[in-house]
Amino acid sequence: MKTAFIGHRQIFAKTLPRRLIDAIKAEIKNGCFSFTMGTHGEFDRLALQSCRKLRKEYPGLQIEVVLTGLHTIQKSDEWDSTPYSDVSTVFYDIEEAHFKQRITLSNRKMIDACDALICYVDETISRSGAKTALRYAKRKGLRIVNLYDE
Repeated sequence: MKTAFIGHRQIFAKTLPRRLIDAIKAEIKNGCFSFTMGTHGEFDRLALQSCRKLRKEYPGLQIEVVLTGLHTIQKSDEWDSTPYSDVSTVFYDIEEAHFKQRITLSNRKMIDACDALICYVDETISRSGAKTALRYAKRKGLRIVNLYDE
C-alpha cells in the first residue's frame, strides 16, 4: 500500500499539523508504510515533516519525494545540505513537458501508483492544480482523506 499527499501551496488551518499526523497514523494502522509527496508548497513540506517525525516512532516508514526538476535539490552554497538525503527521491519522465505542466503530470503519476490520498484541497475554488489532482484521484477510486473540510 502507498499513500500520496496533494495540497495547496498555502495552508491556513492552524490545526492541520495535528490532523495530518492523525491521518498518517490512520494509514499506518491500515497497513500503509509507504508515503509519497511533492516539493512545491506548504502542504508538501508539512507532509514531509510529519512523515519524518513519525519515522522515529515507525522506523519502517518509507518516504518518497517526487522532484519535478533539479532546481528542487540544488544547493545554494557549499554549506547548504542536500534537503532529501534521508528519503527516496523520484524523477518521473516529464522533462519534455512545459514547466507549468510538470506538477500536474507528477501528481497524476503519484496518484496512479497509490491506494490512498491525504490532501488539503478547497473544492469550492474555481481553478487549482490540487483540485484537479483530487478529481483525478476520485476517478481512479483512491481512498481519500481531505483535511481541508475537517
